[in-house]
Amino acid sequence: MSKLRHQLVEQLRADNHIRTAAVERAFRTVPRHVFAPDAALEAAYANDIIPTRHAPDGRVISSISAPWLQADMLEAARIQRGHRVLEIGSGGYNAALMAELVGPAGHVTTLDIDPTVTERATRFLSENGYDHVHVVTADAEHLPTGVVPDGDFDAIVVTVDTWDLPWIDALAEGGCLVAPLRLHGYHWAIGFTKDKGALHSNEPLTVCGFVAMQGDGAWKTNRRTVPGTGVHLSWEDGTPLPVDQLAPALTREPTVTRTHVTVGGQEPFDALTLYLAGALLGFCRLEVDPDGDNQVLNPPPQHWPGAAIVRGASLARLGTERIGDGDDGEGRYEFVVHGYGDQGHVAAQEMAEQVENWQRNHRGARCPLITARAAAGSAPPGTDHEPHVFAKKHTRITVHWPIVPSSTAPLTAPKSCSTG
Repeated sequence: MSKLRHQLVEQLRADNHIRTAAVERAFRTVPRHVFAPDAALEAAYANDIIPTRHAPDGRVISSISAPWLQADMLEAARIQRGHRVLEIGSGGYNAALMAELVGPAGHVTTLDIDPTVTERATRFLSENGYDHVHVVTADAEHLPTGVVPDGDFDAIVVTVDTWDLPWIDALAEGGCLVAPLRLHGYHWAIGFTKDKGALHSNEPLTVCGFVAMQGDGAWKTNRRTVPGTGVHLSWEDGTPLPVDQLAPALTREPTVTRTHVTVGGQEPFDALTLYLAGALLGFCRLEVDPDGDNQVLNPPPQHWPGAAIVRGASLARLGTERIGDGDDGEGRYEFVVHGYGDQGHVAAQEMAEQVENWQRNHRGARCPLITARAAAGSAPPGTDHEPHVFAKKHTRITVHWPIVPSSTAPLTAPKSCSTG
């Protein structure tokens, strides 16, 4: 067991997920397998998630996150000895790592809405010498009064997929908040520092996946189906638009607008889709039933929801077209935009221009900068549109894209990730 644990730590160090002595010591100290007694030892120390609870429909609703992602988030949280730390989304193992980081003078609170999860976390923490960790059963949307009696948190780490950040006031000035934040359906683990009441990103964005938030903070996607097509459009940060009028457009062959912007077969382009989500009014995500009658979507969109915009009875969606094998043999692709309906070519041109603008001005940037401010007094979510501003229930999220002119730079994107 100890050998497997140390092998995992060496892997995390080699891959630069563990970067400080304090986080390394925590991972070497806390036995991961005791928090996942149903998993085989090899699985317990694999660099992957461990599902610990499933919904009746089979969905994973609680898990121990992948060690590489836990390490990245703990490093981003900058937890020090004596800190007061809140974890939202419990399980036990991550709270034990935090307890090692804060030491005996610190305080760790781990909170979850599911009493089965908190009962399990309480038992495992107590059995393994971490009974001083405070386990709370509550809805994270409404932090119960007195969770930490003596002041604000120095760090908050969110380990569930969250659409909003209602915890700004609970974080001390200068403190760090790390969360997998949903921006128009795209999931980004972001490390923030609180400065003058606002959160400012200070770490590269990481694309990731976590189990969904439950309770009042859960977000139900505004998903609408174009009648008779098996095509679904989803809005999360924006006003859902009518879709019934799109059915005739999807019975005709689309126009194709070329962008002359290319990407390698193994290069992620999550940053581009986030850019389009903020730049284009009416942006949504498009999915197609795999067994539906969708011949007009030819070639079919990727297996993940694609970027699209609706313009009245017309629609445009982002796609790729293979144009060569690439230097590594994995293919070279050009971004193309397919337009559907009488004005589909106009919508496609609009999207293509934004792809080209991103290529010219922002592709070389390491990552965008994210700012979150309390939304007191602002318009309800989705009632207005400012470029690269996402209006949520509790916050307004602003994405600032540094200008780094480049027409030939590789498609810079956040670290590639798997489910957390």
